[in-house]
Amino acid sequence: MLQSERLQTFVALGDFIRSASAQPELDEIAQRAYHKNNFFTPNNSLNALRAIADQFLPEDRLTAWIGQYQAILASHPHAEPRKVGVVMAGNIPAVGFHDLLCVLMSGHKLLAKLSTQDFVLIHYLIQKLKEINPTFDEWIEEAERLNAADAYIATGSNNTARYFEYYFAKKPHLIRKNRTSVGLLMGEESEDEFLKLGHDISDYYGLGCRNVSTLLVPEEYDFIPLLRTLEPQASIYLNNHKYQNNYDYNKSIYLINAVPHLDNGYLLVTENPGLVSPISVLYYQTYQTQADVSSWLSNHASQIQVVASARGWYPGSVAFGQTQRPGLSDYADGVDTMKFLATL
Repeated sequence: MLQSERLQTFVALGDFIRSASAQPELDEIAQRAYHKNNFFTPNNSLNALRAIADQFLPEDRLTAWIGQYQAILASHPHAEPRKVGVVMAGNIPAVGFHDLLCVLMSGHKLLAKLSTQDFVLIHYLIQKLKEINPTFDEWIEEAERLNAADAYIATGSNNTARYFEYYFAKKPHLIRKNRTSVGLLMGEESEDEFLKLGHDISDYYGLGCRNVSTLLVPEEYDFIPLLRTLEPQASIYLNNHKYQNNYDYNKSIYLINAVPHLDNGYLLVTENPGLVSPISVLYYQTYQTQADVSSWLSNHASQIQVVASARGWYPGSVAFGQTQRPGLSDYADGVDTMKFLATL
């Protein structure tokens, strides 16, 4: 199959997701995903699908992105496409789609082990691709075992990553571990910027590696304006029983153990040197100078996916409200998935 044909198939998928006629079908799929995993609310699943269509699948973006790899692909010709086994993540809706896209656009065949947590959405997108282009039936296979793969991409926790490294050691592999994201506050943010930061913290219930789970704040920082701005959103999150169970549990632990914390009714804020906070909890650490920030971020770079700041003022950061809207070249763990695939 020509690269241009694969590209046009993905463009057609994006057009379909954005079309008015597709909405009843997408609503039904989103409901099915919610019944399978109650953290995948219909609204979250639909937002994830629209983000895929808007960020990944416009023709101009796909063309510019794949164009960056043409020289590498041309210098590594292969008589037959490789089978790439992908152990897909399932922490937020359709999170494995980017790996699917990379494998197919690099000219390889996909052997996908779908997450049980995100089976409905990814399976649906695979079937829709095959419906748009029946040739894809020969290029995409869902499988429980990946023994037949020539190379591997796997995403999991730090513990599962060690097993992946062991089992996949004899073949080319790309293994991803736990990461999280950091928000940087300077004390001059507006209410609008707090609202955008709220999305970075709590969209998808904070389950993604691109969700902000730790804040860096100036010493003696006043959290009240931030927490009051976000307080009206409490009902959005507490309406989900799984989120509320986490909130009630973490709050009770902090109260019983006399852990200092702030609470706006759905989000708990506490000073903690950790990076990955529990659901419903936001950690923070303090700094004195920008040099302190740079040093801290450098020391934790291997654990950080995204740094966010108001209007992206800090070098290398994204603006508040953008952490969960990655582009095609925003690769997990900062490792260029397409380069890995292009050189197999």
